[in-house]
Amino acid sequence: MAALPLKGRVAVITGGARGIGLAFCQGLAEAGADIAIFDIISPSPAFKMISTEYSVRTKSYEVDVTSLSSLEAGFASVAADFDGKLDIFVACAGINKMVEFLSTTEADLDHLLNVNIKGVYFGAQLAAKAMISSATTCGSIILVASIASYITIRSLSQPAYCGTKGAVRALVAPMAAELSKHGIRVNSISPGYVKTEMTAPFPHMLEVWKGEIMNGRLAEPDDLKGACVFLASDASRYCTGSDILVDGGVTKW
Repeated sequence: MAALPLKGRVAVITGGARGIGLAFCQGLAEAGADIAIFDIISPSPAFKMISTEYSVRTKSYEVDVTSLSSLEAGFASVAADFDGKLDIFVACAGINKMVEFLSTTEADLDHLLNVNIKGVYFGAQLAAKAMISSATTCGSIILVASIASYITIRSLSQPAYCGTKGAVRALVAPMAAELSKHGIRVNSISPGYVKTEMTAPFPHMLEVWKGEIMNGRLAEPDDLKGACVFLASDASRYCTGSDILVDGGVTKW
């Protein structure tokens, strides 16, 4: 337990304004980390309460992860506002688009690639540079993949989305190998079906999904907090290049 606290560390979470990203913010703050979020939407009231509830510093930045210049400005602001520190980066910003393979347009694919791959790639790259610059001794980069990188989502047609999440998981090991000499670990989390704003448009699918899950329920965003805190903390100091499935057993059943 002594390896889990994150007091004094600074975390940047993309897509932290709501959903899984917000849950990661809450978990990291509960462990003592100061929190900065990058998002194109305004943070929810729950984010605004984190600072008071956990006695940590928090700040939100309007950042478009598909724009390298926007990401660069965001990291520059974090460096100015958090004393040049960065220890934890969580790439959680992502989108989904339900479009069949034969109907996918160039615009559909470009949008998914820009958010789910380009945003993750350059977000992690800039975070790594910031960690190296700040000489952190506990750098941890966490990418958010998906069960869609393991299995076909039988109930919905989304091959382009599955491809982007597969790419995210494939990035982890080579990034980890390159950054190991800088003392930075890189891992990923693959969530299963989670009740968030992204799944809200599909209420008719909830019972179908429940039937596919070993433990018979969809995850709440809070169910993923433990994996994020573990990977951010010294408790996982020997974990790098790995993926943690948090899926209720759906990929094994």
